[in-house]
Amino acid sequence: MVSTELRSLQAPLKEKYKNDPESAMITLKANGNLSENVSCTVETNTIKVVAGLHPATGGDGTLACSGDMLLQALVACAGVTLNAVATAIGIEIKDGFVSAEGDLDFRGTLGVSKETPVGFQTIRLYFNLVSNATELQMESLAKLTEKYCVVYQTLTKGVKVDTIFKHN
Repeated sequence: MVSTELRSLQAPLKEKYKNDPESAMITLKANGNLSENVSCTVETNTIKVVAGLHPATGGDGTLACSGDMLLQALVACAGVTLNAVATAIGIEIKDGFVSAEGDLDFRGTLGVSKETPVGFQTIRLYFNLVSNATELQMESLAKLTEKYCVVYQTLTKGVKVDTIFKHN
């Protein structure tokens, strides 16, 4: 896709959201069913993913790990955002690889240490790109990718999560 195609796709949406700001607010949803052997089956647009315990918490490694899925969501969002930004500002990316890794201390997750936080303590997001872009263009691409990546912004800024339990 070239920048003119992307602009023509996004221009009517931008205009709509400018004129009717409420139309820009949407609710994304994810659903999962509790499954056997301490797992949860999550539906995506294309497949069902069965998530379970990580081997560091007693799993056997055959099921998806929700921590890995979080990193995968970051990689997907950052990759799509980078591609969109590069297209919009006219940077040609000939090839690229995006990866993320995060550090967890499972003593927190398993309740072994009350002082150890539960969750990722550090996440590193890597981009390895083949492009003829200048250093200045790459700096701009990096800043804009961080600015417009939904998952990156959610992780770095935090978000309020309301938890609602229903019981029948």
